[in-house]
Amino acid sequence: MKKRIYFISAILSLIPLCQPLLIKTSLLLSNVGLILSFPKKAYANPSSYFNYHGNEKSKRGDYYGALSDYTYAIEIDSNNADAYYNRGNTRLKIKDYHGAISDYSYSIEISPASDAYYNRGVSKGKLKDYNGAISDYTKAIEINPKNQQAYYNRGVSKGKLKDYIGAIFDYTKAVEINPNYRKALKNRSLAKAKIGDLDGACSDSKKSILLGPAEPAYKSWINENC
Repeated sequence: MKKRIYFISAILSLIPLCQPLLIKTSLLLSNVGLILSFPKKAYANPSSYFNYHGNEKSKRGDYYGALSDYTYAIEIDSNNADAYYNRGNTRLKIKDYHGAISDYSYSIEISPASDAYYNRGVSKGKLKDYNGAISDYTKAIEINPKNQQAYYNRGVSKGKLKDYIGAIFDYTKAVEINPNYRKALKNRSLAKAKIGDLDGACSDSKKSILLGPAEPAYKSWINENC
């Protein structure tokens, strides 16, 4: 009972005097009974509680409900980097790329992290801002040099800009981290073909198809060129 009183008091203390609770009141009171079922870390403070609750909704596919909870978490604590990051992830899922970029930017400003840079790069790539995506993938790699997916995606972005040499470099780094990275081998083969290195392209394509079946178009390309 003391925990419930503390939680409600903490929320009420954040609301200016003479201001109505409106929707927040009903949402809060409907969820207070759930608090005791969550881990202590999840409701150590109200912002953490709503962030946790948002994660649970997102897992169930209730993305708009999750967005609402993350927004509550941020309103309570504007320095909750996790809530910004998680809201960005949810916006990315519903293809709100501009909104996702904004949230990742706030998260990075508060607490720079490889995953936030990476996901912001993904969002920029979706908007065909390949130079911006490359910049973010580079930041992600600086923080976590073992981020194979960041190397791969940076290679894809470079390929979109027809920087095939740069793309080959990134695919190679991804393969060095994970020798069984089939997509990286496939894309490297195509990039090598673009610069006239057909032997290298065929070598990579053979390695790629040993790791998994080739898509019809890629299989056709291999048959024609190798």
